[in-house]
Amino acid sequence: MLLRFAVENHRSIRDRQELSFAASTLKDRADGLIPCDAVKSRAVVPAAVIYGANASGKTNMVNAVETMKRLVLWSHIKGWPGSGVPRQKFMLDPDYSERPSSFEIDFVLAGVRYHYGFETTDRMFTSEWLYESPRAHSKKLFERRGQEFDFGRGLKGQNQSISRLARPNSLFLSVAAQNDHELLTRVYRYFQNLVFTGTHSAPPGGMSTLIEDGVLELEIGEIDHRVIDFLNSIDTGVCGYQKILFLDSERAGVIFPITIEEGETSFDVPPELATGDTKKTEELALAHRGKDGNKVYLELGLESSGTRRMLAILSNVFKAIDEGTAVFADELDLSLHTAASEAVLRLFCSRELNRNGAQILATAHDTNLMKSDFLRRDQLWFTEKNEDGSTEIYPLTDFRTRKDDNIELGYRQGRYGAVPNDDPVASLLEN
Repeated sequence: MLLRFAVENHRSIRDRQELSFAASTLKDRADGLIPCDAVKSRAVVPAAVIYGANASGKTNMVNAVETMKRLVLWSHIKGWPGSGVPRQKFMLDPDYSERPSSFEIDFVLAGVRYHYGFETTDRMFTSEWLYESPRAHSKKLFERRGQEFDFGRGLKGQNQSISRLARPNSLFLSVAAQNDHELLTRVYRYFQNLVFTGTHSAPPGGMSTLIEDGVLELEIGEIDHRVIDFLNSIDTGVCGYQKILFLDSERAGVIFPITIEEGETSFDVPPELATGDTKKTEELALAHRGKDGNKVYLELGLESSGTRRMLAILSNVFKAIDEGTAVFADELDLSLHTAASEAVLRLFCSRELNRNGAQILATAHDTNLMKSDFLRRDQLWFTEKNEDGSTEIYPLTDFRTRKDDNIELGYRQGRYGAVPNDDPVASLLEN
């Protein structure tokens, strides 16, 4: 369960910016909140949506979480001695070139609140820390200053020997997980389970690769039928799918297609293709009802961009809802009707469907979502770019509003900031 995230000196984010999932004391509807004793309000919100003008830093906030995940997972495995730490610092102020970038996060695992973070320069991780709060007070598990480590009594395991394996450019958490540290591996897996979908990054392997390229070099696997049902319910016409597996053997000099119907898990491979040099590629076709009621399969290239995008997003969403993890969706509303974007958010805000406490952080431009009856005021956030080019993020709750206010109208009128300041058409006419 995600409680809070903060970042400093990353892309357009110069000064420390923080986003919280802790529910406020507002008297908005509470039926979608997730109970959580680890925060003062005893509840967290299941969804948060960030609004702001183009290039105001919405995507950079999502990217900051993804960067933190990437450094946790790969700093020890993919780094090498003396290579430094890959980071994207604030470039518009030379004073920040040598200042560290900072990432920190609070989350709950098995009822225990953890606070983890680190600071890094281009050359090395200058500090790293992990605390836990099983009750009212926080306990140190470990602190790092450069290559000096201080371990709390509650952190059992081969801490000292593992610390000697940590390079200046590798996180101790990453090193500990690679060496099977029991507790720190659980924390490490929290980052493994964070899911990112949208326009801000290269698509991950699996379904998203298929959506982008039309052909998948890896196995597609089974598609959750809830995805198909969801697509059907928003009138895309999709009612099923099938896969076509192409076996390409240089030795046999033939490409052999095999159609795999929905639900099939095995198929016969011709003997001449059952060799080690056979290359497998897969394509996906979505089913629609034809005039006679029979299924007609269309390749993905013939589907709308919205349908293709929903297919990728929903595959991640239902996985998160099943496992109670967090999804980060950049530009959730891109190529989607308001009703489709709203339906995705509603999945998380329904306690009946979201039984395991899954959460979503999304960026959006569609202000119609602000009128959704299931979204509370403390679920809306804004980004604004200052005159110096730095991003500021703040919640709607920073403003005095009432439950029955027209938040969308107020936002469009500029009451909460986070909208373009100038009229581009008027500017062109003046020039």
